[in-house]
Amino acid sequence: MKDASPQTIYLADYTVPAYLVDSVHLTFQLHPTATRVTSKIAFRPNPESADRAFHLHGEHMKLISTRIDGQPVDVSLTPDGLTADVPDAPFIWEAEVEIDPQSNTALEGLYLSNGMFCTQCEAEGFRRITYYPDRPDVMSVFTVRIMSDLPVLLSNGNPTDSGDGWAEWHDPWPKPAYLFALVAGDLVAHSDSFTTSEGRDVALNIYVRADDIDKCAFGMEALKASMVWDERVYGRAYDLDIFNIVAVDDFNMGAMENKGLNIFNSSAVLASPETATDANFERIEAIIAHEYFHNWTGNRITCRDWFQLCLKEGLTVFRDQQFTADTRDPAVARINDVNALRGRQFREDAGPLSHAVRPDSFVEINNFYTATIYEKGAEIIRMLMTILGEEDYYKGLTEYFERHDGQAVTIEDFFACFDDDPRLAGFSRWWHQSGTPHVTIEQSWQGSELTLTARQETPPSAQQQHKEALPIPLAVGLIDADGRDLTPTNVLMLNETTQSWTIDTRTTTPVWRDSTASASDQQNSDASDAPTLSLNRGFAAPIILHADQSENDLLRLMAHDSDTFNVWEAGRTLALNTLGDMARGIKTPSDAYVDAWCLSLRSEDRAPAFRALASALPSTMDIATHLKSQRHTPDPQAIYDARETLSQQFAEAAKDSLQRLLAQHQITQAYRPDAEQSGKRALCGRILGLITRLDGGAEAAKQHANADNMTNQLTALCCLIGTEHAKNALEAFYQQWTHERLVIDKWFGIQIGQAAPADASKVAKFLTEHEAFNVKNPNRFRATLGALAANTAGFHAADGSGYALLADWLITLDGINPQTTARMTSAFETWAMWDSARGEKMRVEMKRILSTPKLSSDTTEMITRILG
Repeated sequence: MKDASPQTIYLADYTVPAYLVDSVHLTFQLHPTATRVTSKIAFRPNPESADRAFHLHGEHMKLISTRIDGQPVDVSLTPDGLTADVPDAPFIWEAEVEIDPQSNTALEGLYLSNGMFCTQCEAEGFRRITYYPDRPDVMSVFTVRIMSDLPVLLSNGNPTDSGDGWAEWHDPWPKPAYLFALVAGDLVAHSDSFTTSEGRDVALNIYVRADDIDKCAFGMEALKASMVWDERVYGRAYDLDIFNIVAVDDFNMGAMENKGLNIFNSSAVLASPETATDANFERIEAIIAHEYFHNWTGNRITCRDWFQLCLKEGLTVFRDQQFTADTRDPAVARINDVNALRGRQFREDAGPLSHAVRPDSFVEINNFYTATIYEKGAEIIRMLMTILGEEDYYKGLTEYFERHDGQAVTIEDFFACFDDDPRLAGFSRWWHQSGTPHVTIEQSWQGSELTLTARQETPPSAQQQHKEALPIPLAVGLIDADGRDLTPTNVLMLNETTQSWTIDTRTTTPVWRDSTASASDQQNSDASDAPTLSLNRGFAAPIILHADQSENDLLRLMAHDSDTFNVWEAGRTLALNTLGDMARGIKTPSDAYVDAWCLSLRSEDRAPAFRALASALPSTMDIATHLKSQRHTPDPQAIYDARETLSQQFAEAAKDSLQRLLAQHQITQAYRPDAEQSGKRALCGRILGLITRLDGGAEAAKQHANADNMTNQLTALCCLIGTEHAKNALEAFYQQWTHERLVIDKWFGIQIGQAAPADASKVAKFLTEHEAFNVKNPNRFRATLGALAANTAGFHAADGSGYALLADWLITLDGINPQTTARMTSAFETWAMWDSARGEKMRVEMKRILSTPKLSSDTTEMITRILG
C-alpha cells in the first residue's frame, strides 16, 4: 500500500536514476478481477550514478514471483514498491504480479470502464500495473503481448503479430512508463489513412463502442488537420505506421497522449450535430490537436522529472492555441484563451494554491496538473515568440527538436536552444516565480509629448515573499481622436520595476523612446483631442493592468481600436466598472455605455462570433475579483442581481432590433461546426437570451421544439430555465436523450448552472438523488457538483448550503476516486475573498473534509494548502 503520510518531494533533491532500462517485455493475461502481468526488463547500471540501490515502484498489486537472470530472488516490500540486491552489471529482471482492474475506481493504472480494459499511467499510474522505476527520465523500448478473448487488443507502437486470443505490439521509440497504454474491449473502428510529408503511410483509427460509431467523423478530420498543421508550421511528421484513438467513458481527464495510442474521455472525441454543441466540437478539435502535438512535445522529447511538467504541457497548449487560431477566428480564439486564463489561472495565482510554473516541491504530482502549468505555461511560450519574433522562435524550436530528440529534458535545456539571446535576459524568472504581475500605467503630457510610465509589482505569496521584476512585453498602440492609429503596435519591454517611454504625437511618424522623465514632472492634459493609449494589445503579457482610463477613453477603444482583442477588452472593462458600482449600489450604467453596447451587438463590421463575446457580461466571479482588487468585499448575491438588472436593461434598449437580428443570422444550410456557422449560432443564442427576458420564453420554447442540432436545442433549454416552460422542456429533453450519456451530462449541468442562487444547492441535491446520477463516473460527477461550484452566487449562498453539499460528496468520492476529489476541492480556494461569515463556513467544511478517516493524500494536500 502507499505510504499514508507521503513526503514532500523537492526539485533540489533530484538525482539521476541508479539503473537504466534497455528493453521492456510485458505479457498481460487479462481478467476483470485477477489480471496477471509478467514483466521482463533489461536493466543496466547508470554510469552517471554512484548509487547502486535497486528500488522499483509498485502499489495495489499482489507479487507472485521475481527472478534475476532466470534465478529466483528475494525482495523486500516497501510502502511504495520493493528493493532487492542486484548485480553491478546488466541483468534481466522478471516479475509476475496480479492486479484487480474491476476494483480500481481511482481510474489510475489498469482499470475497467463498462467492460473495457484501459489504462491511465500519467503521472504515476504505471506502478499500479507492475514493479518498475516509474519516473519520466527512465525511457525504454516496449514490447507488449495481450492475452484475452476480447476482439480488440491495443497497445503502443505498431502491431507486430496476433493470433486467436492474443496480440503483440512493439513501440520502437524509447518512452517513459507514464506513456504506456493498453486497451482491450468489444470495440469498432472508424478508420482512415494519412500520408506524411516524409512519405509514410499511416493507418488512423478511432475505436468506440458500436453505438458511437456515428460520432467519430469530426474527430478523424480534426486529427488529419492536426497532422497537416504540425508538418506545415513546426516541420514535425508522425513517426509510426498507425495512430489509434480510443473513447473511454470513465476517465479522470480530457485525454492522454500515450505514444501511438491516445486514450480520450468520450466527451473529448465523440460528436454529432444532434448530440454535441458547437463548443463541444471546438473543444474536441483542440484536444485532439493537443494530444497529437504531444507526439513531439512530450513524447519524443519528454520531461526529466515532474517538476518540468510545464515544459511539455505549456508548450503543447501554446501549439494547440496556435492551431485553433489558424483554424478558426484568431481574435475570438485569443479572447477565449484569455477568458480561460483569467477565470482559472489568475484566481489560482492570487490564492492559497499559487505556485510557480515550475514548482520547487510537491507532495502529490496529480495536484499540479493546474491552470498555472498549462495556461500560464502557454503564455510564457507566447511571450517568448513575441519578444524574439516568429523567425527566431521557430529557429529555436527546430534546434530543440534536433538537439533533444529521444531525451528527457529540463526547462534549462529548452531555454538553452535560444542561444542566450540578450533579449531574453531574466526571462527564466517567469518559470520560477509565482503570482500574476500587476502593471500600473500612468500617462502625462508636455506639449505634444506623451510620457508613459509603467510600474510592475507581483504580490508576495506564501511560497515566495520576495518577487523580482519580470521582463514584460507591453504591446502598445495610440489612437487619435478620429479613431485612427497614430502608430503601429509597438512592443515596449518593461524589464525594471519602473520604466518610462516618451513619444511626440505631432511628428509624421511618432516613435517611442526610452525616457527618464517621471510622470510627476509633467503636466497632465485633459484635451479632448489627445490620443488614447491601447495597452497590452492581444494580451501580449499575462498581467493585471491598472491604467485608470476614463469612460470616454474606453468608449473610443471599443469603437475604433484596430486591435480586435482590445475592442473586446475595452467593453469588458466598462462592464466590470459598471457592474462593480451597481453591486455596491453607487451607480447606474451610463447612457453612453448602453448605447455603445447596443451598437456593438448590431455592428455588421464585426464577425458574429466576436459580437457574441462582446455582448456577454463578465462572470460573477470576474466581477467579484474586480471588486476585491479595489479593496471591496464582494457580495455574490448583489453581483448576481446587478448582472440581472443590466441584462434586462440591455434587452429593453435593444428590443426594437432583436427579432430582426435573430432572423438575419439564422442558418438554412446543413449543419457545419465551422467558425462561420458556430459564430452565427453563438450570436443568435445571445439574442435569444435577451428576447427571453422580454417574452417569457415563447421564442425559446419554439426553438427548443424545432431545433435540428444540439447547439440550438441546448441554447433554448438554457433560456427556458426559470420560465414557465422549463419543467416540460426539461422532461422532454431527458426522455429524448436518455440513451445518450454525454447529452444527459448536459441535462444535469444546465439545471444547476442556470438555477437562481437560492435554488442552486436544492437542485443539485435533488439531482444527486436522480437514478441517472453516478458518483463513480467523473463526467457525471463534474456535470453535477462541478456545475454547483461554477454557479458562483448559488454555491456561495449565505446559508452555506452549497459548501455543505459539495463537502458531503467530496468525502464520499475520496474513497472512490481521490484524483477527481482533489481537483474539485479547488472550489473552496476563494474562501478568503468573501465576507467573514462565508469564509468561516467554507473553512468549517474544509476542516470536516480534512477530519475524514483515511482521507487520501491527494485530497489532504489540497485542503491543507487551501487552508494555509
